[in-house]
Amino acid sequence: MTASRKSEFNDLGQPVGLKVPDWKPARSPTREPLTGRYCRVERLSVEKHAEALFEANALDREGRMWTYLSYGPFETLDAYREWAERFARSEDPLFYAIVDQETGNAAGIASYLRIDMQNGVIEVGHLAFSPLLQHTRTATEAMYLMMKHAFESGYRRYEWKCNSLNAPSRAAATRFGFCYEGLFRQAVLWRGRNRDTTWFSILDRDWPRVQAAFEQWLHPDNFDADGKQRVRLSDLTAPIVKQCS
Repeated sequence: MTASRKSEFNDLGQPVGLKVPDWKPARSPTREPLTGRYCRVERLSVEKHAEALFEANALDREGRMWTYLSYGPFETLDAYREWAERFARSEDPLFYAIVDQETGNAAGIASYLRIDMQNGVIEVGHLAFSPLLQHTRTATEAMYLMMKHAFESGYRRYEWKCNSLNAPSRAAATRFGFCYEGLFRQAVLWRGRNRDTTWFSILDRDWPRVQAAFEQWLHPDNFDADGKQRVRLSDLTAPIVKQCS
């Protein structure tokens, strides 16, 4: 980005931010399902999703999916139901279940959080993907659907934050086209330990290119008869991420 696009100057010759003409606050995230080819992202419901999610999460025998989350693993269905009951009522974070279109079962959860409609900023997080969802087209499409909905709802900035030690999450952010923004040292206490937090974002001006990359990758023609990808999403988003540095 050139200096002229980063700032303007006031009458005193001081640099100031670019004007945002005709700004209107973003809308609240939908309570309606987001439907794609491979998945459906819908509000978390204890009655509809808790049992399937508990069973899917139990496939992670070692509990690796919970290492960087502030909750879990859950030893019993009742314990998971109790957790889900509390968070299904939350408005921020706003939790969704990721439902596999082929099986009709929920296989993971995600949320919008730190929802700031006045400034047009929203974060995606609380990603708890069971082994049934990890490394699948379904998981990638779920992230695309949530991202797409956020920008269509008027948000200017879509954030991804993670424990700086969580290498898979950092890699996923880059794969999805997020720009690295920095490290917040000693940001929080987490499970009695220090957590440095890594920040990423996608801005509204970057979204058209990111959207095109997702849609090219998700298209059925990008996969052979065995379901193997022909072009990697990271290859499609790499030019976008490179421009961040």
